[in-house]
Amino acid sequence: MMNSKLQQSLNEASEIVGTTWPLYGFVTSNPLVGFEKNHFSEALNQAKTLFGARSFPEVSVYRQAWERNEIDETEISTLLLKNGFSESPFESLKKMEIETPIIERNQNPKLNRIVSKWLAAFMDEGLAEWEMPNKNQGFYKSWRKLAKYDSKLQIKNSDEIPEKASETLESILKSYSKEECVEIFKQHLAALPGWTGYIKHRNNSNTLWQKEYPITFEDYLAVRFFIAKKLNIEILPKKIASNNSETVSLRHLWLQAWENSWQKKLTKTLETNKTELNKNVSTSEIPDAQFALCIDTRSELMRRHIENSGNYETFGYAGFFGIAMDYKNENDGVIRKSCPPIVGSAYQVSEIPQKTKIASAKKFTQRNQKKIFSEYFLKRMKNMLPSAFGYVEGSGLFYGFSLVGRTVFPGNSYRWKNRNATDYENVYEPQIDKCSERNHSHLEIPLTEKVAIVKGAFDLTGWKNFAPLVLFVGHGSHSANNPFGSSLDCGACAASPGRHNARMLAKIANSEDVKEILRKEYGFNIPEETVFIGAEHNTTTDEIVIFDSEVPKTHLLALQNLKANLAKAQQTATAERLNTKHKSVKIAHGNANNWSETRPEWGLAKNASFIIAPRKLTKNLNLDGRCFLHSYDWELDAEGAALEGIMQGPMVVTQWINNHYYFSTVDNETFGGGSKITHNVTGKFGVVQGNGGDLKMGLPLQSVKQSDTEMYHQPLRLSVVIQAPIERIKGILKRNANIQNLLDNEWIYLMVMDPKNENHIKRYSKGMQWESVTNSEKIEKVKSEVKEAVVSQL
Repeated sequence: MMNSKLQQSLNEASEIVGTTWPLYGFVTSNPLVGFEKNHFSEALNQAKTLFGARSFPEVSVYRQAWERNEIDETEISTLLLKNGFSESPFESLKKMEIETPIIERNQNPKLNRIVSKWLAAFMDEGLAEWEMPNKNQGFYKSWRKLAKYDSKLQIKNSDEIPEKASETLESILKSYSKEECVEIFKQHLAALPGWTGYIKHRNNSNTLWQKEYPITFEDYLAVRFFIAKKLNIEILPKKIASNNSETVSLRHLWLQAWENSWQKKLTKTLETNKTELNKNVSTSEIPDAQFALCIDTRSELMRRHIENSGNYETFGYAGFFGIAMDYKNENDGVIRKSCPPIVGSAYQVSEIPQKTKIASAKKFTQRNQKKIFSEYFLKRMKNMLPSAFGYVEGSGLFYGFSLVGRTVFPGNSYRWKNRNATDYENVYEPQIDKCSERNHSHLEIPLTEKVAIVKGAFDLTGWKNFAPLVLFVGHGSHSANNPFGSSLDCGACAASPGRHNARMLAKIANSEDVKEILRKEYGFNIPEETVFIGAEHNTTTDEIVIFDSEVPKTHLLALQNLKANLAKAQQTATAERLNTKHKSVKIAHGNANNWSETRPEWGLAKNASFIIAPRKLTKNLNLDGRCFLHSYDWELDAEGAALEGIMQGPMVVTQWINNHYYFSTVDNETFGGGSKITHNVTGKFGVVQGNGGDLKMGLPLQSVKQSDTEMYHQPLRLSVVIQAPIERIKGILKRNANIQNLLDNEWIYLMVMDPKNENHIKRYSKGMQWESVTNSEKIEKVKSEVKEAVVSQL
């Protein structure tokens, strides 16, 4: 153990480290989450100093937005005048282009290369055929035994290195003050933010790899400092002066003007449609089917096309469907989180054969075991030194034909490969256990908890009436040759597909005991003929796959009609998304299976707002896939508990997603994933650019930019719109200081459509103040004040 002074210093310094998620569960999160207690501008200033990172969009991005009329001239002109800039918007753009802020970073490339090499070797999760020796002893001890073999370090004997990491740190840092130690730790943790972010992930999630092969910040820093000492590198870097040039201020003002312009546009759109909120739908008008889709921005497009294809109603609900669960995949036995990272898993969901499919399940298991062995055998043949060359020579013709097929006919190949997409779900059904009982025999969770899960879904979405067919639709993505594929899956499911949560909720909701309690004790009028079904929206192809093996015969005709209409919805949705009227589904299939496709789909790019309101407000609007949509009815939430849950959970998660896209866009080299073209997978869990260096922690360049020079994602902070009484929201903010801090520090914006004030929209400002979003009088007042100030100076 380190002494208390060093431990306190390390604890304080480690707050700056974000989380780097593994490729197989690539959760979008704010890379500056450790700075959220600070104001947005101050956090960016610190990030610039520590990481050498760009904080605001490039001038070329602002120019593109300006030329596309995305930045209102009045907004930017007013902000420039208010902040003492006499230049016109056009002149300020030219000034920013000429005076580019200088970005400096305290780092040593040689030190980083050596440390990265050791981290990659130790943290490997099964990609390497020969693993680093002594890994079970932890990073520091295993490195200590092998360091003498690194010619660059010139260590003759392991005895030169202290036995414990704490001894190394105490020896090297003994002459530094506590404040200096904090600064030293910060600088060295920030030198490789991708790797240190993954160390943080391993420690926080306590994965099997971490249990077997532990690594800590203490280990990492001890190794890094000892290597630095051997290379005569200064441990405490010189301080870099903060760069507060005028152009930095200008970039911030242009960002604010862009965000204000988007808010004005969105406010105008919503206010022109607010009369829909006053229309009462007759309780006798029950739709043929209802769909609960994820709040994901990609669902906004799909919901419109589903509603247009038939007499259907849609709801928006966080895609983990309120089940805080891990999921065990019976195909490979791997257990992965399938709920938001900020939520602790209470349950584990696994699969059991359906009662009438025991024989089919045995055959399925046998086929799967053969498949797993074949894949393992082929991997060994490719990677083992004695067989690698012979294997490549012998199998070249087969892989050649396969590659040609996937390149020339990617769509056909995709359809063939996915012809039996629901085979697994036709044989197995999900079962749910308490997490603490995962190693024991199956024990049913209490009926009260099952009821609470289903009731929560209905409460949060404001669900009143029920159709004969109710579908819970999770979402997942299909793409080929894509290390970052999981980043396109469901963020609410910790970057897993949402099908497992959807199927589990459908099974619980179909329980007669659950239905009966919901009817008698909570007043949910669920008809006897209502059937709940799990489904999945493939966001690459816009196909809705329905897991319908247990739907009663009485509903088969209705289900058949539903599938036909969903096929039409797929046609129109892909045509809109891909901007083509011809063979749009075939093109989407090709994107899903084309090994050379760098942009199989855009994920959540362009996300800018989160709307919490009844579907009536947005149903007739095309929001261009830019808004998260959560269904909510304030009149059914008398205590405000449902809204508070939405703001505590989904709103915080969407803020993470939004900031992940923001920072991956403004500085893709530091916070993003770099170009897919030069990616190299390391250790199965991450990628590096080229042959080494830092672990990439964000989204690839191709996920946020149309090309190397043209933007796709507009890097704006999240604007949240809630339709609910302002007084109710004030109470929630007073009870949740962390949410109010996000608002006061301008990490997100909040706008409220108050039903008790004719649904006028007002925007939150620091200190629980509220102002009009489109207040032209305020703008004119600012102009007048600036003009008077200029005249008085003359």
